[in-house]
Parts: sequence; C-alpha cells; structure tokens
Amino acid sequence: MTDFAHGSKQGVAMPLEKRNGVAEAVMGFFANHYPAILAVTGCIALWQFVVWFFAVPTFMAPSPVDVFYAFGENGAILWANLLPTLLEAFLGFIFGNLIAILLAVWFVYSSTAEKAFYPIAVIIKSIPIIALAPILVLIFGNGIAPKVIIAGLICFFPTLVNMVQGLKAASPAMLDLMRVLSASNAEVFWKVRLPASLPFLFAALKIAATSSVMGAIVAEWIGSSYGLGALIIEATYNFRSPLLYATVVIAAGLAVALFFVVSFIESRVIRWKPDAQH
Repeated sequence: MTDFAHGSKQGVAMPLEKRNGVAEAVMGFFANHYPAILAVTGCIALWQFVVWFFAVPTFMAPSPVDVFYAFGENGAILWANLLPTLLEAFLGFIFGNLIAILLAVWFVYSSTAEKAFYPIAVIIKSIPIIALAPILVLIFGNGIAPKVIIAGLICFFPTLVNMVQGLKAASPAMLDLMRVLSASNAEVFWKVRLPASLPFLFAALKIAATSSVMGAIVAEWIGSSYGLGALIIEATYNFRSPLLYATVVIAAGLAVALFFVVSFIESRVIRWKPDAQH
C-alpha cells in the first residue's frame, strides 16, 4: 500500500513539476525581454489608436485588428506562399555561406588568390540586387534557381569578409607554437584558425539569416507567381492592405526565426567567451 501510494504521488508530482518548469521558463522569458515586449505592445497600441482616431481608410493603413483578422481569413494562402520563400532563403543561405567559407579558406592560404578574386567579390557586391535580379531571371527563368542565387549572393559577401578576418585573427603565439610542434596546415586550421574564426563567422551568419529572406522576396518581386514576394505584389495591386501587412509580418517573423536558429546553434557551438582566450 505504501509503495502504491508513493507511486501515485510521484505520478501526480511529475506533471506538476513539468507545469512549474514551463511556467518558470515563460516567466524567465518575460523577465529577460520585458522591455522589448512592452515596446512592441506600445507600438501596436499606438498604431491602433492612430488608425481609429484619424479614421484612416483600411486600404491605406489597416489597423492591427484588421491585420489579425487577415491572418485567419488568408491562413491557407499565407502558408502556401511561406513555404517557397522559406525554401529559397534556406538554400540561398546554405550555398551562399558555404561558397564564402571555402573562398575565405582559400584566400587565407593563398595571397595570390585573394588579390585576384577579392576585388571581383567587391564588384559583385557593389551591383544593386534589384538590378541584378532581372538579369538572373532572364538567364535562369522564373523557377527557383534565380531566387536561390540572389539569396545566396546577399549572404555571400558579409560571410566572406568576416570569415577571412576571423581566420587571420588566430593568435600569433598559438601559430608559433603549432609550428614548433611541426603541426601540419590541416592541424593548424582545425585547432587554431577555425576556432578563432567562429565568433566572426556566426556574426556574419546572423546577418545572412535575415538577409536571405530579403533576397528571396526581392527575387520573387521581379518574376514569380508564388512566394511571399509575389503575394506582396498581388496584395498591393489589389489594394488588399490587411493581407499585405499580414504578409510583411510573416516575412519579418521568418527572418527573425532564422536569426534565432543561428543564435541557438552559436550558443551550442561556441562554449567560450572570446575575451577568455587571451
């Protein structure tokens, strides 16, 4: 009987502990982010008041309530267009950053390659994406390829610059020690240069995570019948302002979500403080 009673108490206690853990997590989140939560809430309330007080027409600027209802009325449309943009942004993020990292490693180990191709990367970066997008659409058509390329190009340059700087930021004392120990170039890279570059790399990846969404949407503006960018154009031309605002909110939420995913991975990969290395 005692064991049965004890077991039943444990069975009741576990869900309570889980609920307490969830409650503590929620309270901790609000405690850490309450200034931002209050600021966002205040901006939404001000937005609602201005639209109501000045009787702004819905087609010009819908109220937050109208945008909220637009999510419910157009949920299927928003979801159907979110997935292509997410795929384009994700693929552009992966390929753009991967190529940038490989080039950065090449540049660090070959000054000739850096002098030859770094200026070309700067020239490509100087071309406005809005001007480059139509060229890529003409070459590759209206499929997924130009969207991925444009998203990748936006991610490429910040990662290239930061990765080159990070690989060159390795401690000279550590490099001298590895030479004394007759370490190979591969050992120097994996044990010294790569760990030193990780803070620089993740700083660039967080920028690229949000930029990749912008690149995919810009590409969809130029020529596409699907995706959040195409939905923005359609809603604008049809004066469906609530849907337009809802689409913009979804796009912003996607960019923020990707940013936090990269930040989460960074917290798991980089377990040390950069200043603690010295």
